[in-house]
Amino acid sequence: MGEFHASWDEVARLPTREHHPKANLLFTSTHIILSRLIRVMIKDNENTMHTGHVRRRKGSNEVPGDVDQTSGTKLLATDQNKYKSMLVRAYSTIWMIGGFIFVVYMGHLYIWAMIVIIQIFMAKELFNLLIKAHEEKQLPGFRLLNWHIFFTAMLFVYGRILSQRLVNTVTTDKFWYKLVGNLIKYHMVTCYFLYITGFVWFILSLKKKMYKYQFGQYAWTHMILIVVFTQSSFTVANIFEGIFWFLLPASLIVINDIAAYIFGFFFGRTPLIQLSPKKTWEGFIGASVSTIISAFVLVNLFGRFQWLTCPRKDLSTGWLQCDPDPLFKPENFVLPEWFPWKEMQILPVQWHALGLGLFASIIAPFGGFFASGFKRAFNIKDFGDSIPGHGGMTDRMDCQMVMAVFAYIYHQSFIVAQSVSLGMILDQIVMNLSYEEQRELYTKLGQIIKDHQFGET
Repeated sequence: MGEFHASWDEVARLPTREHHPKANLLFTSTHIILSRLIRVMIKDNENTMHTGHVRRRKGSNEVPGDVDQTSGTKLLATDQNKYKSMLVRAYSTIWMIGGFIFVVYMGHLYIWAMIVIIQIFMAKELFNLLIKAHEEKQLPGFRLLNWHIFFTAMLFVYGRILSQRLVNTVTTDKFWYKLVGNLIKYHMVTCYFLYITGFVWFILSLKKKMYKYQFGQYAWTHMILIVVFTQSSFTVANIFEGIFWFLLPASLIVINDIAAYIFGFFFGRTPLIQLSPKKTWEGFIGASVSTIISAFVLVNLFGRFQWLTCPRKDLSTGWLQCDPDPLFKPENFVLPEWFPWKEMQILPVQWHALGLGLFASIIAPFGGFFASGFKRAFNIKDFGDSIPGHGGMTDRMDCQMVMAVFAYIYHQSFIVAQSVSLGMILDQIVMNLSYEEQRELYTKLGQIIKDHQFGET
């Protein structure tokens, strides 16, 4: 097509209906051409919307795959750019695994700090999903309300989880012991009034014509607390029961994710679920087998380190030593006659690991499917772009949250003895008795012990 150049004077001299008898034909033809062009543009736009194209966040490094002609889904095995995507993803994965190993080596408090940072990143990504610039300009400071509620929930949950360990940390100092005891005693009422402050703040900030947006943001904040923060907080409870109960479930999810990607990358041909077009049955089955086998093998390695298996009773950072739980003491297991060797040593906890591996490979991936459906509902490719090749922090933690809750429930149901423990009694004493009442209890308990010893003699 040649280029067209015309000045405004030349345009003014063009014929019109009044100036030339052929002008009517010119205008009619132009009108028909423009009408047809607009129809074609509208039809193309509708076709684009129906093909499921979604907007991508700025900075996303994931390369979309080719579309399978039979099912209309994007499969890694047929993606012409898959090697570029794989290299970016592998580079980020190596950095994440290296950082994860370093934090685990540093100990319980550092892992907790990592979880808190991850939760903040996830909350930020999810808050940004529903932000509307025009409405936010009319509501200065409204974003602070969401963070106020978020950190109030964090104070409440972690205060409940770590209260006894905080007391155990300061028992040698009378002043700090008394101060911490009072803080724990009034912890619940403090968190309640902080939440009520946020509730009143929200009511006073309501503006006419903005009600729907503000109530939507308020409900969205509470949804984030329930679906994201509450579930991921179970991870912290697992950490202080022993790093083992955090490290094993988290490692199984990572292994399952990597195995699913690799098997789908090379062998994926059969789409698994519509919500996540690149997931295939080949990747799902290959990842399931790999995860269950890895669970059985990894436990034999992790279970031999007291640093990983001993529970942390306080908030110190020193190395741990304890008498290993019977679950982590090797036992001889007799093998069938057709095996090349007669018996092998197995940790009893390895049988529990099979259950965790089964859940991590079959049920936990549905956390990822849920996230995929969530992103489709909001028409986005990733929750964020903080991790090259992976998306945002929420994209990496979707399955981890589901797994953390199951690991905690499994540990409490099948591992921990279902009886009143000394720790539970001490927790109630510290939370409900004043310092003077605790001293009185100590004196009376000492007298009871003396009387009992005297009666035995």
